[in-house]
Parts: sequence; structure tokens; C-alpha cells
Amino acid sequence: MSKGYVWVVDDDSSIRWVMDKTLSSANIKCETFADAESVLMALERETPDVLVSDIRMPGIDGIELLNRVQQSAPELPVIIMTAHSDLDAAVNAYQKGAFEYLPKPFDIDETLTLVERAITHSQEQKALLAVTIRLRQKRQRSSVKPLRCRKCFALSAASLALLSRF
Repeated sequence: MSKGYVWVVDDDSSIRWVMDKTLSSANIKCETFADAESVLMALERETPDVLVSDIRMPGIDGIELLNRVQQSAPELPVIIMTAHSDLDAAVNAYQKGAFEYLPKPFDIDETLTLVERAITHSQEQKALLAVTIRLRQKRQRSSVKPLRCRKCFALSAASLALLSRF
């Protein structure tokens, strides 16, 4: 069983290949995409645990992809990859809601650590959401019972008042 499910989007096939091999060797299921448009179409069918995206891509860039992902899947952690010389863009991405940024060229061990941290965060958020939903459902079911009981008590009080006259 895999540790998580990660999507990587980069227009550079060598980066996609390295990320796929790195994550797969760590027992993390990985799917790669050459452009943001493909990611957005795939998001209509399913959601990974983590999305790793290059910041500079033709067409829809990493920042625009981040914005669109936040609208459709706000709980999805997005890691933005960027060149060291593009640090301002990385800070901008972080301010716009990126989980973290990954500087290129990247260290394999640091990349794995970061992706595993994002997977853990994603899985914890999903578990928290599931618990929240269950608690809301339980609260809704239990809030109906007191209304019934109040009616019972009201009838009992009325009955007692009526009986006390005799």
C-alpha cells in the first residue's frame, strides 16, 4: 500500500521523470502532468493527497493553477517548485496559499521530506473533515430528540396541571 498519492506538473520532462522515480521509490504513488490544463481536467475526476507544481509553465502557470485549485479543492496542499533566482515568485505563491515551495535544483531527500510532510498534513485534514462531518450529523440527530422530549414534558406538565384540579 502506498503512503500517499501525489501529482507532479512540470513542462520539463526530466523533472517529471526524477520526481516520479523519487516518489515511487519511497512507496508514494505518483502521476505526472506536462501542463496545468491536464491537472485541472483530472481534478474533476479525483483529488490527490498533494500537488507539486512548477511555477513557470506555458499556458496556465503555477500561480494561476494554485488559485484555481484553491477554488475547487481548498484542502489540497500545493507545493510550488521554483528556481533559486525566482525567490520573489515563491514568496508570492506562499502568500497566496501554497503549502510550501521547493527550490530547483532540489535535493532528493529534502523533496521526500517535504512531500511526506504535505501528505501527512493532507491526510490529517481529511480525517479532521470526516470527524467534523460525523459530529455535525450526530448533533443534528440528537437535536431532534430534545424537541420531542420537550413536547413530552410539556404534555406531562399540562396533564399534571389538569390532574391537580381533581
